[in-house]
Amino acid sequence: MLARVQSLGLRGVEGFPVFVELDLAGGLPSFSTVGLPDSTVRESRERVTSAVRNSGFKFPSRRITVNLSPARPRKEGSHYDLPIALAVLAASGQAPAGDWAKSWCFVGELSLDGRVRPVSGVLAMAESARAEGYTAIVVPSENADEAAAAGLRALPVDDLRQAVRLLGGEAPHARGAAAPILAPRQEPASGDLSEVRGQSLAKRALEIAAAGGHNLLLIGPPGTGKSMIARRLPGLLPPMSEAEAVEVTKVQSACGRPPSGGLVRTRPFRAPHHACSAAALVGGGPAARAGEVCLAHGGVLFLDELTEFSRPSLEALRQPLEDRFVRVARARESLEYPSRFMLVAAANPCPCGYLGHPQKACSCPPRAVERYLNRLSGPLLDRIDIQIEMGPVDFADWASSAKVSAGDTSAAVRERVVAARARQTVRWSEGPATANAFVEPAQLRKKGRVSSQAYATLEAAQRMAAFSARSLDRVLRVARTIADLGGSAEVGASHVAEAVQFRSLDKLRSYLSQQR
Repeated sequence: MLARVQSLGLRGVEGFPVFVELDLAGGLPSFSTVGLPDSTVRESRERVTSAVRNSGFKFPSRRITVNLSPARPRKEGSHYDLPIALAVLAASGQAPAGDWAKSWCFVGELSLDGRVRPVSGVLAMAESARAEGYTAIVVPSENADEAAAAGLRALPVDDLRQAVRLLGGEAPHARGAAAPILAPRQEPASGDLSEVRGQSLAKRALEIAAAGGHNLLLIGPPGTGKSMIARRLPGLLPPMSEAEAVEVTKVQSACGRPPSGGLVRTRPFRAPHHACSAAALVGGGPAARAGEVCLAHGGVLFLDELTEFSRPSLEALRQPLEDRFVRVARARESLEYPSRFMLVAAANPCPCGYLGHPQKACSCPPRAVERYLNRLSGPLLDRIDIQIEMGPVDFADWASSAKVSAGDTSAAVRERVVAARARQTVRWSEGPATANAFVEPAQLRKKGRVSSQAYATLEAAQRMAAFSARSLDRVLRVARTIADLGGSAEVGASHVAEAVQFRSLDKLRSYLSQQR
């Protein structure tokens, strides 16, 4: 007997159709799976056998061959358990035949007692099923809201017996495709910006970075609040649109972090340790897995102690920062992962950490400081739009009990950020960019409305600091964001002047080179 059940596979963050073909033949009892299955799929034999028996069905004592078609893409994951079990029951006459075999697809992991457990990557697979023309997808109950967000009818099941009853005509408790269920927006548990004492320049830089989607580097001695300020950034970013929420949810789920219900509504914040490898940071390994830059897609990647990361890890960041995606190539396959994130990094100015401190003397010679800062290559720094130096907080600011201004709270700053982003959305509506940080240089010059005075100021700054062409583009993008925050239609000289001061590391390197 032959049975065929529709299922889906996952390749990176995209789904693809898989046909589970099962043949019952005479001979000694056996169970073999073909079609490039990984070890998890091969282990489904034990789970399916126990689940079928413990659900009250009879497992056939026949020679069973399971083919996952097409054979070429490698099949990974435990979500093939449910379709394989249904194929066993259909081939042995214990599950009813019907149109479901052609119009429905099935994903789900089975426990030994027959319960259907949640799996990763359901949203990506549901989108693939909708594109292939399927009318419904049968999923674990915990994944039903996620599947419905793809615009496909989701049929939740709790166990194998319920799945068989569903095939027999039992009325399903479907999750509609018209209005995906959205998890309520949760404010990031990162504290309020008003809790940061002093550091007005750093807070201004954080607001500009949030408004334009710019990368940010905070340089300063230990204890100046670099990490504290960086962790406030998610609370300043605008809420995700529905399209962004779907995209972020798809990535998070495909990378093994499925949402508990509906769509992810809080922007990701990832803070890997400085000992992580290049493969852990950008993706790689034998199976071409996603890295931290992919998990930060749509949110923030915070790299504390930036200079302590290995040189290969830092240099690997250059391509995702520029292209907004990562291509991980291995002998078996090449996968592409989205990586549109904001980079926020923190670093000490020298090995001892006290270069430029007003009370503590730096014990590092200029050459040691230069070698330390040279761990950050020029091409990497060119991709970081805003670089500022932070000094220690004054005692008066730290001890002040003055009432916090209403304009200094995260909610107030977020309102200004949302207004600035709205102006950018209108300006760049004809292209793929959604914020100033992502605009191509040609488009920036064409539609950015940069005044002649602004260009003159930028030229003067270039002569003084020897900015690279990429750095000049970054300065101009930041200036455009400053103008948007101020409600100015045109970029003026003052906007460029403020943007130039956010290139602190360029100035520091220039100073050190003069001390040789």
